[in-house]
Amino acid sequence: MHNGKYVLAQLLDFIDKDVFLRISNKYNGNRYVKDFTCWNQLAVMVFGQLSNRESLRDVVLATQAHASKAFHLGFGKYATRSNLSKANANRDYRIFEEFAYRVVDEARRCRAEDIFKLGGKVYAFDSTTIELCLETFKWAIFRKNQKKGGIKVHTLYDLETQIPTFFHITEARVHDMNAMDVIPYEENAFYIFDRGYNDFKRLHNIKSVSAYFVVRGKKANDFKPMKWTRRFPAGSGILSDCVGYMNGQQTREKYPDKIRRIIYWDQEDNRKFIFFTNALDISPMQVAELYHQRWNIELFFKWLKQHLKIKKFWGTTENAVRIQIYSAIIAYCMMAIVQKKMGIKRSIYEMLQIASVSLTDTTPLQELFGVPNNNIVKEQNSFDELSLF
Repeated sequence: MHNGKYVLAQLLDFIDKDVFLRISNKYNGNRYVKDFTCWNQLAVMVFGQLSNRESLRDVVLATQAHASKAFHLGFGKYATRSNLSKANANRDYRIFEEFAYRVVDEARRCRAEDIFKLGGKVYAFDSTTIELCLETFKWAIFRKNQKKGGIKVHTLYDLETQIPTFFHITEARVHDMNAMDVIPYEENAFYIFDRGYNDFKRLHNIKSVSAYFVVRGKKANDFKPMKWTRRFPAGSGILSDCVGYMNGQQTREKYPDKIRRIIYWDQEDNRKFIFFTNALDISPMQVAELYHQRWNIELFFKWLKQHLKIKKFWGTTENAVRIQIYSAIIAYCMMAIVQKKMGIKRSIYEMLQIASVSLTDTTPLQELFGVPNNNIVKEQNSFDELSLF
């Protein structure tokens, strides 16, 4: 695989170029294109993401600095400001969206694990808001009276494979609960929600497709207990575990079936949590642990914003913003595939940090991402050490 290839080219080998070309032809992405094809565009976007470029000008200058290596890096030809900005503004974002889902599927297949032993997949669902200047991004209305714009990236995150599996991009003013309607629910899967998703009608829809949910409740939720579990292991943090019905008039109409409420005390944070779930047969500690694992989606959002450069966009149109977000997701999943297929012991975050300063090197990936063996370093004796006196 190596044979003197640049690091970026080695990484791009882990995603299927033929599949991308078929998708781009499906949406006529390369029609009337002579030099800067859709694949060249994707390679430049991934290069910009992984090398932490801050702006469109920054990306262009970086590719021009490596103009002599452009073909072997995968660019085909170095990017110019005009061809990259026009490509991001005019080429159908669905090319990158559809390919992102193909890469996501490949990452999930190679990283599939049954960690929770629940007989189904385990997902966390949440959103992250990216604020934009309304004067520049006129289509992304958030708070018009404050001249603020923004978008939300609603994400379904597979907690077992650590891979985002579904994305729904909306204006920032769209409420989180509305995005629950577009989630592709699976039978026997578990869906973990924060308390911003306390919509019991939508939660009942999850039950109706034979799936399960765990949602953080609110103190104001009216609940009528019918059956109690009295004994809990010492130090488990479980304060209450009971099955009953929602007691509020409107809530009972939205969720007429049995539901389980668990009250948990987190000793580390010194906080009390209330959970509602339709999973009646798993232990209360499993419910608390499932919600605790939801934190992984917050880490993903942090990486997405800070290390995969979507906080500052390289185009002002909605099409350009979507292309950049999907390029970031492709880059992240590509690194996840590399990590698993090559058996790399480092985290994806560490790999991203290393790749950011090594894309134009010709080091083999196994050597680049390998963990140094400190045992082979010879200790200097006292005669070899430098002295201040």
